[in-house]
Amino acid sequence: MEEYIEKAAVLIEALPYIQSFRNKTVVIKFGGSAMVLDEYLECVLRDIVFLECVGVNPVLVHGGGDAISTRMREFGLSTRFAQGLRVTDADAIRVVEDVLVNSVNKKLVDTIKKFGGDAKGMSGKDDQLILSRKHPPVRCVQANGSIEEIDIGFVGEIQKIRKELIVETIKQEKVAVVAPIGVDKNGTVYNVNADLVAGKIAAELKAEKLVFLSDVHGIMTDRDDSETFVSSLKIEDVYSLIDNGIISEGMLPKIWACIGAVEAGVNKTHIIDGRIRHSLLLEIFTDKGVGTEIVP
Repeated sequence: MEEYIEKAAVLIEALPYIQSFRNKTVVIKFGGSAMVLDEYLECVLRDIVFLECVGVNPVLVHGGGDAISTRMREFGLSTRFAQGLRVTDADAIRVVEDVLVNSVNKKLVDTIKKFGGDAKGMSGKDDQLILSRKHPPVRCVQANGSIEEIDIGFVGEIQKIRKELIVETIKQEKVAVVAPIGVDKNGTVYNVNADLVAGKIAAELKAEKLVFLSDVHGIMTDRDDSETFVSSLKIEDVYSLIDNGIISEGMLPKIWACIGAVEAGVNKTHIIDGRIRHSLLLEIFTDKGVGTEIVP
């Protein structure tokens, strides 16, 4: 009997949070190796189904970097990154779109439905959901200290999010599952960084929270020392970590997305480890949380 009483106590503890977040939008970006193993993926998607069931409006933006890299190797294509952005030529963009839309997005939608939820797969290409333009060349510091400007190809820079398409999906009580594919007015398709897409969508929807689920525990002031993990950072502290090179490469798009979302009115942004069981629920429905939050 005590076991069942303890379970009931956990639900009661979560009640104030459930009431607080009812009818609020939470944008979740899911990526990294946390997506690779079905064990992690299914746990996260169960959490999302739970959120929708208790009245929260989850919007899921996904990456697919590992799956894209694997498919590119199968086709004999090389993978290169510049400041955390995948260099994407004409061959690569076809692979990127196919993997994100026809493989990753479909699997996420099907799994949510398997767990009793309802979801709608959305590509940024659909009805110009993610209107984009070509990303300008990226400046990279070479080993000899020189600076090289790199054309990163069919990588998109977000111009506009047609938020009404996502709002309509929320009204239908479906989880919007967004693949980060952009398109310009001429129909040219672009690979858009999923972190930046999540940040822009959160800003446009004035979401209550923006949560990044990845394969990192959060932010550390010393990347080689887990004891320097910080649970909360203000924006000015984040800029300092960027200037000192502590936040760099693949973490940069996440951080810029967090900063942009907070400055646009999103209450809090979080970077948490999607490999921790129910980390999403722990972050939303408990006082302590499990990752790093970035606040104004």
